Amino acid sequence: MCYLLTTEKQIIHRDVKSSNILLTESMRAKVADFGFARLGPLDADQTHISTKVKGTVEVLTGRRPVELKRPANERVTLRWAFRKYNEGTVVDMVDPLLEEKVDGEVLMKLFALAIQCAAPIRTDRPDMKTVGEQLWAIRADYMRSAKRA
Repeated sequence: MCYLLTTEKQIIHRDVKSSNILLTESMRAKVADFGFARLGPLDADQTHISTKVKGTVEVLTGRRPVELKRPANERVTLRWAFRKYNEGTVVDMVDPLLEEKVDGEVLMKLFALAIQCAAPIRTDRPDMKTVGEQLWAIRADYMRSAKRA
């Protein structure tokens, strides 16, 4: 799920994935495919809106938002991810089909940002501009460390 907080009216995208993020020639990210989107709460004090989870697999985990064939404590990917993150076992969350070596420090930063974006209280979630800035910072840190190695 994704909350687009930079708009006048809140929009809950519900299908953010890499193929729905388009880049302009100047590498500016644009969100696409609002087919599953819903308007957020109209009341500024309302912090929860009930919507059916939609979408495809989560980019980092390779899981769908809800996986009914998993054990009860792993069915809701977001709850499972929160638990794994709090336990410090983010490596266990990475999609096993990823064949590349994954940097543990980068994973922690990415999952930390993802957890912030999924915070239950709206004011605790960063807006999309901040998310973009943090992603660029994570990338820059990784590129610097890769050059040293």
